[in-house]
Amino acid sequence: MIVQFMRFAFREESTEEQKTRALELIRRTAAVESIAFSTVGRFLGDPAAGYTHAYCFGLADLGALERYMYDPVHLAGDPEILPHYAKLHVGVAVTDDPDPELAAKITAVYEGKLARYPEWERLMTTIPDVRFG
Repeated sequence: MIVQFMRFAFREESTEEQKTRALELIRRTAAVESIAFSTVGRFLGDPAAGYTHAYCFGLADLGALERYMYDPVHLAGDPEILPHYAKLHVGVAVTDDPDPELAAKITAVYEGKLARYPEWERLMTTIPDVRFG
């Protein structure tokens, strides 16, 4: 199992309607077949970190992560979601996979998507504060 945890904050200029729509799209993405479980909502961590929301999801394995990254629902939602992020941190929270190379393999999946979809890469670069890992 791979459990990913994303923390994020919306841009100040994003309207409440845009934020609501982005959260709906994240929840829609969280319901794709490759996701074993998920939750989307308020971030309850340290407010000083600057994150307001979070998305946690579980994937059975690396193959499920690859299906998730290229799922048409995921690909369709990103152009409406990413422009509203002011801050985004994507990281692996926990795994029970003993593979010592798993983190590098996960990074390779993300890098593969960046290479395959230049528009996704462009959207990611518009986020003022973005981190992986």
